[in-house]
Amino acid sequence: MNKRDYYEVLGVNRGANENDIKKAYRKLALQYHPDRNKDDPGAAEKFTEINEAYEILGDPEKRTQYDQFGHAAFSGAEGSGGGGFGGFSGFGGFGDLGDLFESVFGGAFGGRGRQTGPQPGADLRLDISISLEEAAVGLEKEVEVPRTEKCDACQGMGSEAGTEPIRCPGCNGLGQVRTIQNTPLGRFQTVRTCPQCNGHGRIIEKPCRECGGGGSVRKIRRIHVRIPAGVDTGSKLRIAGEGEAGMRGGPPGDLYVFIHVKTHPMFERQKDDLRCEFTLSFVQAALGDEIKVPTLDGESALRIPEGTQTGSVFRIKGKGMPRLRGHSRGDLHIHITVATPTNLNPQQKELLAEFGKSLGQEVAGAKEASPREKSFLNKVRDAFSG
Repeated sequence: MNKRDYYEVLGVNRGANENDIKKAYRKLALQYHPDRNKDDPGAAEKFTEINEAYEILGDPEKRTQYDQFGHAAFSGAEGSGGGGFGGFSGFGGFGDLGDLFESVFGGAFGGRGRQTGPQPGADLRLDISISLEEAAVGLEKEVEVPRTEKCDACQGMGSEAGTEPIRCPGCNGLGQVRTIQNTPLGRFQTVRTCPQCNGHGRIIEKPCRECGGGGSVRKIRRIHVRIPAGVDTGSKLRIAGEGEAGMRGGPPGDLYVFIHVKTHPMFERQKDDLRCEFTLSFVQAALGDEIKVPTLDGESALRIPEGTQTGSVFRIKGKGMPRLRGHSRGDLHIHITVATPTNLNPQQKELLAEFGKSLGQEVAGAKEASPREKSFLNKVRDAFSG
């Protein structure tokens, strides 16, 4: 049976470089792998032909021989044909599609192998509760954060001072080992994490006595946190480099501080504004008054006009919360409730009844005053009438 030209099989010209040949092989191997073409009986034969071509053209020495002598250079050799997947020593056959991805995109080309270099540390989260007054002015405080830190004794390397990790003899520092198995279907290759070094590529012969070889230790670190004025529940602060220690010399992670502002007994926050309820007496509401209302900065004067009703709202500018991104402040809104007097004595009821009559309002519940009470009320009227 005449063999096709290997360059034609891979779809490259004779001047193609190693990278072009490798890319062509990757593409075709994935396209015609039997696991992806179970309904195509010709896929296995095509896949074998692709492997055979790459075995020759992917090896510079074999490629030179092929360019000079063609298929005759490998007549009778293991890579020259035959059944199955053709004894390909580089990638060979693959047990399943997962092995193909691992070998093509993983260890063989450095794509999906386990990381053995420096790795950054994990980020940490810290939740802080503060009062509304503290949120209004901002504050600075020391907080305790439990975290892993680089071991000072070994500088994060994991080895006892004066020693260094050695390259793992089991994987030669790659962190992975390959196993090739010959089967009736061809040569199968698997890649797994090196059991001697657990994928790190190095072995610590003399572990650091402080950290046990891990390169990091657990500590409680006091960290200075500055909380700006105007923060609200849900505000988040990032403190760079205050997270968990990195591995194998990698940088530390960050610390994220999440703010929770406690509920205030008097003020209700609405973004940058504050809301406060204030109760007026019937007389204050009817005649008007100047009152003192609470603010976060102390008491503030507020003029109440006569005839104020329940539900009236008065605004005091600039007495709310500071704006987080700016130099201004929100406002304070005073919501008024007019209190109805209770537990009136007979004289007070009589006066209110007379007041109602003057407004043309007869009140059925008004109680008739006794002669003594009438005498007193007459005196009050005479006093007001002059």
